[in-house]
Amino acid sequence: MQIGEGFAGTGADAAHLNTVLGAKDGPVGVAWTTALATPRLGHTPFVVVARPNLPVKPFTLFVNKSAIDTETGERHARLTWGAAQAGVAAGVMTAARERILRADELESLLLIAAVWVDPHATDEEAVFANNEAATVAALKAGHDALPRVADVLAAGVPQNPFFRS
Repeated sequence: MQIGEGFAGTGADAAHLNTVLGAKDGPVGVAWTTALATPRLGHTPFVVVARPNLPVKPFTLFVNKSAIDTETGERHARLTWGAAQAGVAAGVMTAARERILRADELESLLLIAAVWVDPHATDEEAVFANNEAATVAALKAGHDALPRVADVLAAGVPQNPFFRS
């Protein structure tokens, strides 16, 4: 099992992803199918596609971390299901082309991508590009078993785009 984290961009159009990659017949396969079969209000996992009827390989489940309210957040819904999903697809395809994902394993693996799309995001192209970059970064981190414990311990005071001490 490979676990990765990726962040790209700035402001509301930034992307933050967590990935879990593993065998279809292992714990990732169980988690993947369970998540697909148990949507919740505002959170509907779906299979990532390069285009309709052409899912990416490995099969990738998009799990939105920010609830979608189609009544009041139509733009957020369109950015999540459109640009962010397409960005994740592009990232998975790039990772396969760059051999971050091994071609001979693509049929036997499943990928879960937990994706944050800010409800205040507005720039479709930035959301796409940031999700592509964050997906590649998360998959590369998982592949390379990053971060290393020493790097985490040396990082100093925790901070993120929403908090600085």
